[in-house]
Amino acid sequence: MVRRMSLLVRLLLGVTLLFSHPARAAELLGQVVGISDGDTLTLLTPERQQVRVRLYGIDAPESRQPYGTRAQQELSTLAFRQAVRVVVEDTDRYGRTVGRVWAGTVDVNAELVRRGAAWVYRQYNRDPALPRLEAEARQARRGLWALPASEQVPPWEWRSNGGRASAIPSRPPASPTAAPPQSRSGDGFSCGSKRYCTQMSSCAEAQFHFRQCGLARLDGDRDGVPCERLCR
Repeated sequence: MVRRMSLLVRLLLGVTLLFSHPARAAELLGQVVGISDGDTLTLLTPERQQVRVRLYGIDAPESRQPYGTRAQQELSTLAFRQAVRVVVEDTDRYGRTVGRVWAGTVDVNAELVRRGAAWVYRQYNRDPALPRLEAEARQARRGLWALPASEQVPPWEWRSNGGRASAIPSRPPASPTAAPPQSRSGDGFSCGSKRYCTQMSSCAEAQFHFRQCGLARLDGDRDGVPCERLCR
């Protein structure tokens, strides 16, 4: 009877420990056999299955964007033909595995941001370290941050314009009807110098460009609040 009770206690303890620890994130192991662009690769698993992996939390310039080809080269340098570990975060609407890619001790996602080869995909990113790396790369003018400001277009905005460079003018059209009622603020903000939320340094600057320069694009959801990551 004592032995049975002891066995029952051990079983109950095992069940308790099993459910007291959160499940570990799924992981994939394999070799990178293809690089599609700056944030997508193909993994060949030990079972000889090919898995398309979209790198989590980042968005690299599209192939036809400025720096798009270089971003793809940077990912290739870090991961192509490398044995990697993919920490799976999600599956996107295209059926691709979304994950964090590790080549040895190198966090490939973070390294691409640090090199200025990718933007932080703020809509989906939950890692607070990535925006800090992006800010450092921007300040050091590494990678795409060395491009002219007019060419520093976030990939998601490029895609929303249909991937047409002509749809992203570097400055407002010079016409009397389009001229803003105020071209410069007391804080030193001026119309025509910036056009995207990612170029704004503060909510005040975003508000100026939205209300005084007529940049309606800063209010993507049309709720009257521009650049909500700055003005929330």
